[in-house]
Amino acid sequence: MTATRLTASPAAASPTISAHGRGRPCVITRRATFSASHLYRLPELDEAENARRFGRCSLAPGHGHNYELTVAMGGPLDGDGMVLNLSDVKHAIRREVSDPLDFRFLNDVWPEFDLSRPEGRLPTTEALLLAIRERLAPHLPLVALRLHEQTNLWADVLCGPTIDPMEAFLSIRTHFAAAHRLARPELSQSENEAIYGKCARPHGHGHNYLLDVTVRGPIDARTGMVCDLAELQQLVADLVVEPFDHTFLNKDVEHFAGCVPTAENIALHIADLLSAPIAATGARLHKVRLQESPNNAAEVFAETPQLEMLPAALEALAAV
Repeated sequence: MTATRLTASPAAASPTISAHGRGRPCVITRRATFSASHLYRLPELDEAENARRFGRCSLAPGHGHNYELTVAMGGPLDGDGMVLNLSDVKHAIRREVSDPLDFRFLNDVWPEFDLSRPEGRLPTTEALLLAIRERLAPHLPLVALRLHEQTNLWADVLCGPTIDPMEAFLSIRTHFAAAHRLARPELSQSENEAIYGKCARPHGHGHNYLLDVTVRGPIDARTGMVCDLAELQQLVADLVVEPFDHTFLNKDVEHFAGCVPTAENIALHIADLLSAPIAATGARLHKVRLQESPNNAAEVFAETPQLEMLPAALEALAAV
């Protein structure tokens, strides 16, 4: 078979759309993995205080994770229809991140984590992601980065000249099981079924809810944390999981006696419950995401407007 090159006539050429999308903006992502260990222990604290602040993460000789890094990059397409050559992207991430970190003890790898220095900090998920950004930024047109330490714990950072270089997002995931019925008491059964369908049936139905809570703030110069992770997890457990788990929301949670417990309303209520307590930890509640089923989820942004934060970058990370 013989390939034929098609050339547009000058009259057919568009001033804004060229062959292969040249010049049009796009965000691309690349995933990388590495395995590493770390230890949360500050030399200026005694054994008891390290244990109180960092729990089992302070136990020597440390613990490890299989990390997953997502790199989002943006820019105009070139004449080959690419933002960047993916081979160049792969080699840059391997050279600057994967090879230096894979199967290493993070506390000893990079100077940011040398705790003998006054500016040294613990290699938390957030702090590690900031250090990765510093190494990749000279080589790739970064838009955002995400680092999963576990499936239920990850951090995000944005990239750009207007972004606070010490700010990060920290997300935790948990779950609870609950039943609900979608119906407004002032309406008849047939009227409720017209609005809510099968969800209005009198005896209700249940879900295994997945809850993601995302907080935002500057990382502490020494602990490397946006907030105390254990405290955040305990707040979510005490204020949401324990009161909601294995309940009939309409009957067992006072708020939903007069509020239809749709996924949207549940997410809004969770955001209202968490905003002030999280603020007391020094972070800010950014977002609550409630997954009701594999097909349905609701997201509530506690910060309005959404910080003018390049939403395409965050969406690119979330889609991976």
